[in-house]
Amino acid sequence: MKAIVVRQFGPPEVMQIEDCPAPKPGPEQVVVALKAVGVNPVDSYIRTGQYAIKPALPYTPGSDAAGIVEAVGDGVRAIRTGDPVYVGGSLTGTYAEKTLCGQDQVHKLPGQFSFAQGAALNVPYATAYRAVFHKARARPGETVLIHGASGGVGLACLQWARAAGMVTIATVGSDRGRELVTAHGATCVLNHREPEHFQKAMELTAGRGVDVILEMLANVNLARDLEILAKFGRVVVIGNRGTIEINPRATMARDSSILGMTLMNAAPAELAEIHAAIGAGLTAGTLNPIVGREMPLAEAPRAHHEVLETSAYGKIVLIP
Repeated sequence: MKAIVVRQFGPPEVMQIEDCPAPKPGPEQVVVALKAVGVNPVDSYIRTGQYAIKPALPYTPGSDAAGIVEAVGDGVRAIRTGDPVYVGGSLTGTYAEKTLCGQDQVHKLPGQFSFAQGAALNVPYATAYRAVFHKARARPGETVLIHGASGGVGLACLQWARAAGMVTIATVGSDRGRELVTAHGATCVLNHREPEHFQKAMELTAGRGVDVILEMLANVNLARDLEILAKFGRVVVIGNRGTIEINPRATMARDSSILGMTLMNAAPAELAEIHAAIGAGLTAGTLNPIVGREMPLAEAPRAHHEVLETSAYGKIVLIP
């Protein structure tokens, strides 16, 4: 089978497509023939070798994908050969034609969704759920500001928050992004390329401030975020690409909190809850993954360049 292999850490070009042995399932394992593969910013961070998680070389990147179950090992009960599924994690990496998963990493994909949409589910929607509900503990009626709301994680945050009855302020960097988040129910939309968008967020709350900020680029925004929080407000740091200086005094008068998170720290019980919620949201129609671009698997290096663009629009998907 064809797979992307990283033999040394470095820029996107270290990813090369190679012929690799096809995986075979052991007990409680599943082999999925992949039809679409999701690309996430965290994949690019890991590839540099400077992320908290550093896989042994060589390795195949990726944790998100969708396809058809090709084979199952002993002890697998909930999934059958031929089932359309999405993958929430992998034992061998997903930038490939086939992947090996533990049975708890494979989830049924409702028939109304494409494989490309299935590949857009795991990291974006699981990260967003953990940020909104597990970390921020956001409640119906609260005001949630979502930075970079037109990207994969941002759009997932918007859909979760809207479905739970929250007021949503979405920031985007393009007219196309504005149209997307408006179509998905954002209460208000601001352009994060305009310096005054923080002031506008305060004005939208009549000076009270926002209850929750879901932050995709903390090294740029965190200091200003702290100035627009309501009392007892929370900033959840989902993404960051550098350092920033903040004044901790900004947290004191508001009793506000800065909460870091990564999906990789989620406990098995939390992941089970998340994927049950994703399945329910897909069935109910409250979740709708948006695919911005599809590229051939061999163009994984270009996908890693583009996934870090600030004018994100939906999910980038590779087609094996």
